[in-house]
Amino acid sequence: MLRKFFIVLFLIPTFSFAQLKWQNVDSLYQPLPKSVHVFYTDQPIDTGSFRAFYVIADLKNKKLLFTTDTSYKRRLTPFQFYNKNKQPLVVVNGTFFSFETNKNLNIVVKDGKTIAYNRFAYKGKASDSVNQYYVFRAAIGISKKRRADVAWTYSGYDSCCPTKDVSAHQWPLLPTNLTQSHVDGLELNFSSRFDSVLTKPDNFFINGRSSNWKVQTAIGGGPVLVQQGKIVITNEEENMFTGKAINDKHPRTAMGYTQDNKLIILVIQGRSESSGGATLKQEAQILKDLGCVEALNLDGGGSSCLLINGKETIKPSDKEGQRAVPAVFIIKQN
Repeated sequence: MLRKFFIVLFLIPTFSFAQLKWQNVDSLYQPLPKSVHVFYTDQPIDTGSFRAFYVIADLKNKKLLFTTDTSYKRRLTPFQFYNKNKQPLVVVNGTFFSFETNKNLNIVVKDGKTIAYNRFAYKGKASDSVNQYYVFRAAIGISKKRRADVAWTYSGYDSCCPTKDVSAHQWPLLPTNLTQSHVDGLELNFSSRFDSVLTKPDNFFINGRSSNWKVQTAIGGGPVLVQQGKIVITNEEENMFTGKAINDKHPRTAMGYTQDNKLIILVIQGRSESSGGATLKQEAQILKDLGCVEALNLDGGGSSCLLINGKETIKPSDKEGQRAVPAVFIIKQN
């Protein structure tokens, strides 16, 4: 009897909830092209209150332009980016950043050019503090052929040796010890945590890395939440929300794409009476349920903000309103 109990316990998923019911709210954000739709839910995902929106846009629609924008040595609110970019259809926050320097800590690609880089080196902790590590952070990119991809990236760094192109890896990588070796020419260490979950790409054993990432637009964040249509949260590999922090609830911003080439932008309200936010696991489950084959988390907390035709969706959690950020993802109409 005891053996049967443990078997049943093992089969119970560690996180699950009924699929959310979403309501189309296009009428609140007009004018919208036929290939873009907005959905809203306030259905609880657990015992707490909950509010979320998502935008779905057809990447194949050539009348839509998917791009990014950054600010130099300063930060702007999403609404300021909205006015700076001549009032585009969609503006959403993206990268993590430094409050001290206002610099992005993740890659940003615009018109095929890398305009922001991953943070390069992280110091080890305690007895490991003499070492420095490079962490391969997640990003979502869109190619000239309007195909999306979520990958773990290497972008060089802006203070020394910047790279023109971004290298993309289709399998999670462990942090690289820079004290012992250099990234260029290094035999990379791949994570084995997902060997039983993911199918290795065909080029997995070709020099340990894929070819340069040929994307026109990209914005980084992390961690990856969905790969190959499965929940794969690489918080440990990307050194983000490690340990028990994976279960903390916060406002969230995320992006992913579906098998039929639709881009999904998700924002979750948090830190308020009307919505407690979501954990990374809950966020990943929502994206999977929406049909994402790949998806990643972006900067959340007080930074989470999605504007559609200049109108807010979720209410930002900062008391001051929209938080100024150094980079955004944008959808424009040609």
